[in-house]
Amino acid sequence: MTSQPRSLSGVEMRKRQAGHIEGPPQVPGQPRPNTCCLCWCGCCKCLWNEDRIERSGRETCTKMDSIEATDEQRPSLEEMGSWARSFEMMMRSLEGREIFREFLRSEYSEENLLFWLACEELKKETNPVAVDEKARIIYEDYVSILSPKEVSLDSRVREGINQTLAEPSNLMYEEAQLQIYTLMHRDSFPRFLNSSVYRDLLANRRRTCLDT
Repeated sequence: MTSQPRSLSGVEMRKRQAGHIEGPPQVPGQPRPNTCCLCWCGCCKCLWNEDRIERSGRETCTKMDSIEATDEQRPSLEEMGSWARSFEMMMRSLEGREIFREFLRSEYSEENLLFWLACEELKKETNPVAVDEKARIIYEDYVSILSPKEVSLDSRVREGINQTLAEPSNLMYEEAQLQIYTLMHRDSFPRFLNSSVYRDLLANRRRTCLDT
């Protein structure tokens, strides 16, 4: 009798993701390894480091300057198919984010997308009082080790956030936001494309197109 695969709990899923974030331990006196999967060291030429270089000349960044640009129109079948080639394009779509959120919820990692969206909202804020309040809420909801929705951030990024808590800004979570974006892109997105959530959505849209 073949045993059924055991589904991962929320705690197990977070531990697996934390393993991707932290990378291997550093040996004293040795340079950090070239960890291209998430570039927590920032020493290689893959997507993580390219993003950091590209955004150095801009005041704000997170791969997408405006997520509202394509929210007004329902995505076509062709656009939905293009999500398989571009995580950024899916994240620009309101329907894309909603269906991706549904998938993340099934993997007990919905907080990653919620954190990313909360950081997007914070970056738009210009009122200092509102910035303080929103920055505090984001910390309590997604960064604090006491929160059940804590996201997986490496120790360097977490320490940087802690140092800015006394004088929060609308960009204080920028690096953490990019790290979570990269985590979703590299870890969750490939499984999403192979999931019944995405495949069923494509199949339903194809049937709709054939019926019209």
